[in-house]
Amino acid sequence: MPTARAVAVLISGLALASPLAARASSADAWAAHREEVTRACIEASGLVDARLVGSVITYDDSVGSSAALIAGRYPQAPMAGQEGLSLCLFDRRSRTAQAAPADDWR
Repeated sequence: MPTARAVAVLISGLALASPLAARASSADAWAAHREEVTRACIEASGLVDARLVGSVITYDDSVGSSAALIAGRYPQAPMAGQEGLSLCLFDRRSRTAQAAPADDWR
């Protein structure tokens, strides 16, 4: 049987967690997440003058990733600055982005 102190600590923890959870899903938190994903995905794409196409897609926590489509120009000389697309997956746990060419999506 839990002690009164253990119950008090548990209740205090739940009381503190509730405002944190509410803040985590606030409009400001979502905007910060979109900005972080966009920045990381633009960098991972390797494209020049890169920009987000559409909006960030955030999957639920069972997947743990967000996706973004990035457009820009290829920097490699053989590509001669051609427009390109890159599909990026952002892992919310590790806060890292992986990108792959997605030109066939046009």
